[in-house]
Amino acid sequence: MQVAVIGGGIVGVCNAYFLAQAGHDVVVIERRSNVAEGASFGSSGILAPSHTLPRAAPGHKRNLLSMLLKPDPAFRVARRLDPALWRWLRHWRSECEIGRYQVNRERMARVATYSAAVMQDLGNRFGFDYERTTGYLQLCRSARELRQATALQAFLTENDTPHRLLDRDETLAVEPALDPHAALAGALYLPQDGSGNCALFCKQLRTAAQALGVTFHFGSEVSAIEPGAGNSPLYLRMDEQRFAVDAAIVAAGIGSSALLAPLGIRLPFHPVRTYAATVSIRNFEDAPSGAMNDLATQVSITRIGTRMRLAGLADMGPHTAQAHPAAIQTLLKVGQDWFPNAANYNTATLWHAELPTLPDGAPILGATPVRNLYLNIGHAAHGWAMAAGAGRAMADLVSGRMPEIDLDGLTHSRYG
Repeated sequence: MQVAVIGGGIVGVCNAYFLAQAGHDVVVIERRSNVAEGASFGSSGILAPSHTLPRAAPGHKRNLLSMLLKPDPAFRVARRLDPALWRWLRHWRSECEIGRYQVNRERMARVATYSAAVMQDLGNRFGFDYERTTGYLQLCRSARELRQATALQAFLTENDTPHRLLDRDETLAVEPALDPHAALAGALYLPQDGSGNCALFCKQLRTAAQALGVTFHFGSEVSAIEPGAGNSPLYLRMDEQRFAVDAAIVAAGIGSSALLAPLGIRLPFHPVRTYAATVSIRNFEDAPSGAMNDLATQVSITRIGTRMRLAGLADMGPHTAQAHPAAIQTLLKVGQDWFPNAANYNTATLWHAELPTLPDGAPILGATPVRNLYLNIGHAAHGWAMAAGAGRAMADLVSGRMPEIDLDGLTHSRYG
């Protein structure tokens, strides 16, 4: 079939590669000038399936009021709520119940774990060098945070995920560059997880996809999707022109909702802004060798070649063209807290993007009520950790094969 993938981020490129591998004639349509120039560009780089978790978690439900009344380093909410955001937050709050959280956590981990296996296959096939690191630490500043990390151990054990709970000295032994004067109670260590340069991998996979015949159209934007009657093909409108395709997959990130709404496909997305600060390493002996996450702020710290990236936060405040100063301050402070001598943080390159986010956190994969129109969206901040597995599963669906991963609870039908 001739299949169009709308979106050239990591999700769309993975989808295109596996479709071409399955024998389809594939075109990727991306409004920017290259792949991975949107949300994929500033990805945290974290590849940790067991920590691909929903933000709607037990404890956050009762904290919503405090988020509205005072600044929170990890999750900023506008004090003057618009009706759409209020509806989203009500839905999000219901997903914080322990039963819902466990369901959502399993769904997200299912995709991310499968994706890790697919990434391993791609690595074996191509030997991509995308500045991969191995080892992931969940850093705990206090005994209370260490107890929070401990609560995850049952889930890790159930999923046969290698892990160790470390005390302060053991954590410093795993990552000796951590500031010994920092407030550190311990860490949860996952030796098989890690990080990688999402944008670099995306460009390398684009080359592999082109070798299979995938065509990339950059600087082009789909303005509308028109269903065909009966067995007729789908039509895509671009720049006042109309093109027929046998099937289309929407992987357009923040632009997906505008394409789907005219078709009657309305999903409870809300834009959540995420931030990143990237610094050149000045003292390599004082810089991290692996990847980690600061539990208190949910800011990740990753080593990307000769650079460090600080990324995270969820900003649902007023959206302007400028980054929120408090968010940037939080990112830089986390870096200075743990690795004060690694870099000159005042020279950081700053980045932010809006991610379409669903209240329950899990992505939407699969067919829609519109014939031959598929969705691969809603990965939010976890697109890098889920993209390869989601792309292979979608290629199987389009090809009429049963995916290797169970898509129960991950399809459009969960929202009716």
